[in-house]
Amino acid sequence: MIERPASGERAVIVQLDFGQSDLEDQIEEVRLLAESAGAQVLAEIRGKRQSPDPKTFVGKGKVEEIGAALAAVGADLVIFNHELSPAQQRNLERDLKSRVVDRTSLILDIFALRAASSEGKLQVELAQLAHLSTRLVRGWTHLERQRGGIGMRGPGEKQLETDRRLLGNRVKLLKERLVRLSRQRSVQRRARRRGDVLNVSLVGYTNAGKSTLFNALTHAGVYAANQLFATLDTTSRKLWLEEAGNIVISDTVGFIRDLPHSLIDAFHATLEVAADADLLVHVVDSASHARDEQVAEVNKVLLEIGAGDVPRLLLWNKLDLTEAAAGVERDEYGNIAKVRVSARTGEGLELLRSSLAEYAHAKIDARRKAQVAVACEAEPD
Repeated sequence: MIERPASGERAVIVQLDFGQSDLEDQIEEVRLLAESAGAQVLAEIRGKRQSPDPKTFVGKGKVEEIGAALAAVGADLVIFNHELSPAQQRNLERDLKSRVVDRTSLILDIFALRAASSEGKLQVELAQLAHLSTRLVRGWTHLERQRGGIGMRGPGEKQLETDRRLLGNRVKLLKERLVRLSRQRSVQRRARRRGDVLNVSLVGYTNAGKSTLFNALTHAGVYAANQLFATLDTTSRKLWLEEAGNIVISDTVGFIRDLPHSLIDAFHATLEVAADADLLVHVVDSASHARDEQVAEVNKVLLEIGAGDVPRLLLWNKLDLTEAAAGVERDEYGNIAKVRVSARTGEGLELLRSSLAEYAHAKIDARRKAQVAVACEAEPD
């Protein structure tokens, strides 16, 4: 799969400005991504362009600047906070004589590090293979460059075809396994939906504090850390509310800007938890300068996975890092629109519990009204 940076591997990160407004936040994010993958960021290269260079993405002069930075800090890895084409990555590695990793590869690598369950590992491998299939030619062009094309063309082409066939077979096997797991999940979800229990999924940008909130509510002991994609595997627990009884709450994988489509496809079974929920609690890092952009990115992914119409409660988290007070905001119809809490200190959690209880009662009332309506229709005139 993807060559994973070893702990402490020295890296130079590259971020180009194509006119985006949140450039500093993107620089900070790629630093966190690199550190989450185990790299030490020793230098960063910035530049401004109207559009990417078709051959090297950054242009000849910037390639020379990156090469000088690699030599100056003794780095052996270049991380682009952009998606590179196979040809661009190949040309950069040739010119820089260094490994080059783009944003998609970096995110996939972190997912590979974090996956713990058998399903999570299958999903990550499927996403990696989908990404690898577009870059399978890299190894063979490298051999041709070293040893020449004569004598390599026939066997090389046959081996490439063999690799592609084997890769295709593995992808088919992984998809079949994930379909079986998805069916099992569907049976479990249907069983939960038959009752009056409210099903809640925590969603949000990565590192927004979903797992910390989940632990604070359920005492589940789910791994939570100040790093990107600390949680990959969905965990569900019952949560007792004095005003409404039991509800089911699920902690899900975090989203991020430009989340690779191969990951969205591979993690479809996991993300179905959000699409099938009665309520999405959208956890937002209220202390982040990019919170509005992060909210927009999460909403975009929710649309992609078919969860765009699921009722949503906005949860403003990390109040301990801001000057805001815990509280509840309602819309013009009196419905709860936003709750402000700190999952780390516990401030405002009682307001969240009350809000969830209100949604639970609303579900019970709606189900009972539906049952009465069906009974009335069944009665003879």
